Amino acid sequence: MAEGSRIPVRKRFDLRHFDKMLFFAPIAIFLIGILSIYSASFKTNQTFDQTLAMKQVMWMGVGILVAFLALRTDYFKLQDVAWPIYLGSLVLLVAVFFMPARLGARRWIGFGGFNIQPSEIAKIGVILVLARFFAANRPEYLSKRKLFAPFAIVGVPFLLILKQPDLGTGLLLLPALFSMLYLWGFRKKYLAIIIGAGLLMTPILFHTLKDYQKARLMVFVNPNADPLGAGYTINQSKIAIGSGGFFGKGFMGGTQNRLAFLPERHTDFIFGVVGEEGGFIASVALIFLFGLLVKKGYDIAGETPDRFGSQLACGITTLIGSQAVINLGMTMGLLPVVGVPLPLVSYGGTSVLVTMFSVSILLNVKMHRPLF
Repeated sequence: MAEGSRIPVRKRFDLRHFDKMLFFAPIAIFLIGILSIYSASFKTNQTFDQTLAMKQVMWMGVGILVAFLALRTDYFKLQDVAWPIYLGSLVLLVAVFFMPARLGARRWIGFGGFNIQPSEIAKIGVILVLARFFAANRPEYLSKRKLFAPFAIVGVPFLLILKQPDLGTGLLLLPALFSMLYLWGFRKKYLAIIIGAGLLMTPILFHTLKDYQKARLMVFVNPNADPLGAGYTINQSKIAIGSGGFFGKGFMGGTQNRLAFLPERHTDFIFGVVGEEGGFIASVALIFLFGLLVKKGYDIAGETPDRFGSQLACGITTLIGSQAVINLGMTMGLLPVVGVPLPLVSYGGTSVLVTMFSVSILLNVKMHRPLF
């Protein structure tokens, strides 16, 4: 048999192929997050089991359990549950509109004392369905009509998430889609046209945004436009990060954090707590860990000969990486504030669970990918 015609053989479950760095990098990121959440949400006379940090630890415990269970099954079988997860997430995205509004938005479904965020589940559902579609089809053999299928797959949850409203989470679906299209072999010219058309429509889309979303974008253009209103949070975040210096002010020693000058400090702006209390050293360490995770993910995508596994790794890695970049950028004033949490660091149980499941898929692809 010729060298190029060998049949691929799939790996069996073997812990010798377990990527320890890919597993422990998210754990290290999570530990930084737990310390920051505890500091940011600490209340006097509150025991640890009553804190938000404890709830986050419980979610992480479930996330690790789900991750190890997922590792026992060949990732190729995820194709069978891709559409059920996707359609189930759409049902949940519709269900949130019947939930009570919180802070002017409907994004959560209460369940047994915990809140589930369907948009987080929708992200992994979209990646699974896209990977299945790209693995089963080649762009050069599809009709122009069917080429719009990936955009429809993303478009439905995207519009439902925008309606909540949650602009940041909705936008995260786009870099994942474009990276997977690029890997699929979608013509670069068409990608450029689509992105260019989107940029040209920006002024029109701007008028469809909520007033607070418009204010956030205007503050990004002119940081001094509303320093006590829409610009207050980002200004306080930059002060917190800058005041940490090289070594930081120490655990629970940040004044911006402890005196509550920094809003949303346990969720979207938790990097301000990391920067103030851990300083330059902790900030760089956190960025390095995210960089390591992203590099590992793209390495897996590039080294996996199976199209489904390669697309899964590409989409998941882009999703985690773009979310980290957007959050870090907005907390430092380099990007507009769009309400995106920092993966495994910001408080949010559904996000932790989905992120750990996503990491387990990356580990699974590496352990079970075909060998030639």
